[in-house]
Amino acid sequence: MPVNPAQHGHFQVLLSSLYQQQSRKVLATLIRLLGDFDLAEEALHEAFHAALQQWPKEGIPANPTAWLVSAGRFKAIDQLRKTSRLTSLPDDVLAQLSAEDVPDIEPIADDQLRLIFTCCHPGLAADAQLALTLREVCGLTTEQIASAFLTSPSTIAQRIVRAKSKIRAAAIPYEVPPPAELPQRLDNVLQVIYLLFNEGYSASAGTALLDISLSNEAIRLGRLMLQLLPDSETAGLLALMLLQHARRSARISSSGELVLLPQQDRSLWQHSEIAEGSELVQWAMRTRRIGPHTLQAAIAALHCEAPSAAETDWQEICGLYNLLWQADPSPVIALNRAVAIAMRDGPAAGLALISELEQLDELSQYHLLYAAKADLLRQLGRNSDALRAYQQALSLCKQTPEQRFLQQQIAALQN
Repeated sequence: MPVNPAQHGHFQVLLSSLYQQQSRKVLATLIRLLGDFDLAEEALHEAFHAALQQWPKEGIPANPTAWLVSAGRFKAIDQLRKTSRLTSLPDDVLAQLSAEDVPDIEPIADDQLRLIFTCCHPGLAADAQLALTLREVCGLTTEQIASAFLTSPSTIAQRIVRAKSKIRAAAIPYEVPPPAELPQRLDNVLQVIYLLFNEGYSASAGTALLDISLSNEAIRLGRLMLQLLPDSETAGLLALMLLQHARRSARISSSGELVLLPQQDRSLWQHSEIAEGSELVQWAMRTRRIGPHTLQAAIAALHCEAPSAAETDWQEICGLYNLLWQADPSPVIALNRAVAIAMRDGPAAGLALISELEQLDELSQYHLLYAAKADLLRQLGRNSDALRAYQQALSLCKQTPEQRFLQQQIAALQN
């Protein structure tokens, strides 16, 4: 039924929500159908523009996602014809593009999995694999990706351009690899899924701490990967995401303020997700391949299973962090390990480790390092030093709830 064009604003809101929820799925299918990243991205935006023009007049289609894929495909065909690029396409691609019905729109989740493996092809540099996947599969901005990698947006943009060029030049296939090739491709895929989850769990910038849709999408992809390859690290990653996601309702107060783990109301945690995550951890820890995701999940399980913050087993957590540091000696892991040691051995012990980490270029712009340092200085009664560290953290923080939390700590010290 046609809709009153006066409701145009309503459709803008509707399409904005649909874009957030479905755009990456539509893009993945368009890349499969069109065989070109840039062309598919143009087609995606053209499809949403067409929807904004047509849906108020013609009504919302029964399957909006399929409509967007179809519209994007035909917009791309028109663009190819205008630029005389259609004649250079292979015959099979030409036939697929020219077909009246779009084939295989329904298994869109499969397209996303194909796209992840294409972006994580071993023919691409490892850092380019991750940047490209986060941009194309997850829809993160170059600024968000740069924050996740602790590097500059221009560096990320260059990696993405090079990766696209390599895929085009090397004709890298758009497919899930055969079972024999899965293990060598697994680690980067899991890292991408976890970076996606982290952006949903704690956004790198913006007014909201959480983006539940990103976290849910990462968990869904984790489940798909576990079905595809029942590997211990895949199980460990899924467990880690479930255990962290289970605390979401307690991490923000009713007024929108950040609530740290020790102050969270544990009755708000999703205990069914904790039980599932803990079971996956136990299975993964019994296997021969115990990797970083499994160790992080084991740490998260100890936090979730503790009856209260005071009863947390910091001795066991520090032991797991020592193993994790050996498996993945990254600066962020080192910082988390320092905080755990501070909880076990006192703030002075943790502060000594954090002072060493301050010398690392990778953490020089990482606001959580200065926030952790400030908290330990505050515990030691060094309030003027703590104030400077909090102010440094605030100057680097780009996320509104965390900014408010840091401002509250600064105000408390100043008073």
